[in-house]
Amino acid sequence: MLSSGKALLAALALGLVAGCGEQRTDAPSEPPLGAWSAWLELPGGRASFGLELGREGDGYRATLINGQERVRVPGVTVAEGRVSLTFPAYNNRIEAQWAEGRLNGTLTLVKRYGKEQRIPFAAVPGSAAPSQPQATAQVDVSGRWEVSFTEPDGNRHPAVGEFAQRGNRLFGTFLTETGDYRYLEGTVRGREVTLSKFDGAHAFLFKAREEDGRLTGRFWSGTEWLETWTAVRNPRASLADARRLTYLKPGYERFTFAFPDTAGETVSLDDERFRGKVVVVTLAGSWCPNCHDEAAFMAPLYKRLRDQGLEVIALMYEHLEDFDGAAAQVEKFREKFGIEYPTLIAGVSDKAEAAKTLPSLNHVLAFPTTIFIGREGRVRQIHTGFQGPGTGEHYEELTREMTALIEDLLAEPVPAAKDPA
Repeated sequence: MLSSGKALLAALALGLVAGCGEQRTDAPSEPPLGAWSAWLELPGGRASFGLELGREGDGYRATLINGQERVRVPGVTVAEGRVSLTFPAYNNRIEAQWAEGRLNGTLTLVKRYGKEQRIPFAAVPGSAAPSQPQATAQVDVSGRWEVSFTEPDGNRHPAVGEFAQRGNRLFGTFLTETGDYRYLEGTVRGREVTLSKFDGAHAFLFKAREEDGRLTGRFWSGTEWLETWTAVRNPRASLADARRLTYLKPGYERFTFAFPDTAGETVSLDDERFRGKVVVVTLAGSWCPNCHDEAAFMAPLYKRLRDQGLEVIALMYEHLEDFDGAAAQVEKFREKFGIEYPTLIAGVSDKAEAAKTLPSLNHVLAFPTTIFIGREGRVRQIHTGFQGPGTGEHYEELTREMTALIEDLLAEPVPAAKDPA
């Protein structure tokens, strides 16, 4: 029998041998590839979404799934049982550990002024989350709804809900006067309605109960925002005309600005390159999903029409106040969409503060806001918000209208150059 000292030495020696081998028996295994059911633990409950993991060359790929939407995750790392998903254009990230048959970790959302929200994240292999029984739906909420959201300070804003229900699965979105809530997916259990999404940018959870044709519920965004909402069926529900919400103040004949680009060079609407051109100015932010939707439409349109005289300028209002941090974030946004038009660092992502940087506007209600300027330098239309692909036919109609407006402005004659005084 070995003495206790010799036994200890023998155990240490065996440990060293195991450490020099190709694989330790206690090393964590890698998470399986394929479909996953994922969720975030928000104050109001689970915000569920789909996740796919797969191989790509020597590395990995990942996709977020919300209804019909598929969002490719730009940065994916899987090593030693740890999974890292990064969203550079939004500056958000998920870090998780694979153990006991599931991923557990944290989503970090970077908000205004660089403040972080940390939200518990979990995922299990397969398409159905545990402890989520599929109770029979007692109501069908398919159709168009007139919605009112109430903010914590009592301020109300209208919306239109459009839902499609299949059994107890629910799909849809909310259209608002400043954009939309993009692709939502959820369930109807009994009379309880749940919709949620995570697309790399925002974590949303909507809950409501249907009684006598009326929905009453709550809406959580991240960890700190809560609104109440009500809805009634109305197939003719509508919103204010997005082309009449933002306008030039009386006394202002032109829209002007001067801001630095990401290299620090000042760009002004009065620069020679924009003279006699049709100019589209968009107020945006890399943190804003609807701004991503607009950039995905505007970047290729610019490449197609710039030789005909189109110029586009994005005024970026970022979560980060310091110039270098904001510029780095905007560069990631440019890279994501292959943007070739100027993107200027205009300010911080606060609508009231943004309005101060553009005193000719009556207000800034939404990111994005799109300003269309004719060849003669006059503002021809201002469109508040942007309804993205999650709104289906509304997105198709909006992009057709914007394209037609730009083409009509391009067809106008270039004004004659003025003789110097």
